[in-house]
Amino acid sequence: MEKIKHKRYDTFNKPEPTEDSGYSFSIWRLIRKIKKPFKIVAYGIAKRWPWFRKLLRNTLYSRRLGRFRRRSRGIVTDEKLIFFESFKGKSYACSPRALFEYMVDAPEFEGYRFVWDFKKPSRHRYMEEEYRNTEIIKTYGRTYEQTLAKAKYWITNYRVLDHIYPGKDQVYVQCWHGTPLKRLGYDLDHSDNAMNSTDEIWDKYKIDAEKFTWMISPSSFATEKFISAWNLKEFGREDVIIEEGYPRNDILTNYDEELKDFTKECIGLSDIGDKKIILYAPTWRDNQHVAGLGYTYDMHLDLDRLQRELGEDYILLCRLHYLVANSIDFEKYEGFIYDVSKYDDINELYIISDLLITDYSSVFFDYANLKKPILFYMYDLEEYRDDIRGFYIDINELPGEIITEEDRLIEALKEVEDGFVPDEKYMAFNSRYNYLDDGNAAKRTARKICGKCNNN
Repeated sequence: MEKIKHKRYDTFNKPEPTEDSGYSFSIWRLIRKIKKPFKIVAYGIAKRWPWFRKLLRNTLYSRRLGRFRRRSRGIVTDEKLIFFESFKGKSYACSPRALFEYMVDAPEFEGYRFVWDFKKPSRHRYMEEEYRNTEIIKTYGRTYEQTLAKAKYWITNYRVLDHIYPGKDQVYVQCWHGTPLKRLGYDLDHSDNAMNSTDEIWDKYKIDAEKFTWMISPSSFATEKFISAWNLKEFGREDVIIEEGYPRNDILTNYDEELKDFTKECIGLSDIGDKKIILYAPTWRDNQHVAGLGYTYDMHLDLDRLQRELGEDYILLCRLHYLVANSIDFEKYEGFIYDVSKYDDINELYIISDLLITDYSSVFFDYANLKKPILFYMYDLEEYRDDIRGFYIDINELPGEIITEEDRLIEALKEVEDGFVPDEKYMAFNSRYNYLDDGNAAKRTARKICGKCNNN
C-alpha cells in the first residue's frame, strides 16, 4: 500500500496573505457593515414568514440562473478539466482532497488540469506550485461559474448551488461528507430547522438528485440511506451510487509519523509532553438559528471545571461545525483549549488525538477506523432524537459510552486508560460501516468515475 504524499503548507496559524482585488479592503468592510443591518432584518422576516422566504429565494434563483446562463453561453466543455470544491470553498479537505491528491499523480490523469475554488484563495496559492496543472480560483463570481461551465468533472462534498446546472456532457460527482447517523432529506418527516420547512428541505435534495451523475458511498448501509434521503428510487436513479469506500478515509490507514508531527506543530502542540489530546467535535442544531448570525451552539460544558480537573493531563481540541457562525471565546483557556474549528482537514485532527468526544456528528464513523476511545456526550438526547432529527441506527450500536450528564463525562475521561483495546461491539461496528476503508478508496473511486464516464 503506497503511503500518501504530504505536500502541505501550514495555513492554520499563519496570517492571511493579501491579494490585490482592485479595491481597498476598507471599502469592502464598509460595504459589509452597511449590508449587515439589512441582512439581519431580511433573515428575521424570512424566519418568521415562510411566504417571504419563498418569494425571496425564487427571486434570487431566477436572477442567478439567468446570470449563470449568460456567463456560460458559448463555453465548450474541456474533457480534461476537473473542478474540486470542499464545504463550499471553506477548506481543502474531505473526499475531494483525497481524490485530487490521487489524480494529480496518477498516470491515467496525465495531461488533466485541476481547479480548486476557495473563499480565501490566497491561503491556498501554494497548491499551484506544489501540484502539477493546478489552479486556484475564488468561490462564486464570474470565474467560478465559467469554470463550472467548462469543466468536464465536478467533484464536491456538498450540494452545488441551486442555479448552477451541469451540461449533458458534464459529470457531477457528489461525494457527500459523512456516513449518516441523523436523518436527511426525504427521510425527514418534520423539520425543526429555523430556516427551512420540510418541503423546502425536500426541494433542495430533489434539485441535487436531478443534477449529480455519481454519488460516492462508503458502505451498503450508507448506500441504502442515500437512496432514501435523495429519493433516488422514485427518480429512477438508484444506479448512480459508487460504493467503494470514502476516499477521505484513506489517510487514516496510510498516515505516517511525519504527518502527526507536522499537524501538532501547526496547532502549537509540539511541547505538550505526555498530555493526552481530546478532540471535541459536536454537530450543529437545526433549531438554533439567530437572524444575521446563522446557526449557534451552546457547548453545555463548564470549561472552567474541565480545565481545573483535566488540565494537568489533557489538551482539549474544540472543533465546532462549519455551519456554526458564532464563536466561543477560548482565550482564557490558553494552553488547555485549542480552537481548531478552522483547521482544514479534520482527519489530521483524528490522527493526533487520543480520544474523541462527539454527539450526533458523523465524525465517529470515520474515527472508529483508528480504534481509539469514543465518548458520546448527548445532553439533549431525547429532544434531538424525537423533535429535531431522529436517527438511522440504534444508538446502542455506537462504539462508545452514551453520556447525558457532565459529571459522568468527566468521570469517563478520567477512566480512560492507556492501551485501549476495542471491544466486540466496537469491532462489529467497524465491520458493518467501515469495511471498505482499506486505504485504496480514492484509487478505486477515481478510476471508476473515469471508466464509467468514458463508457457513456
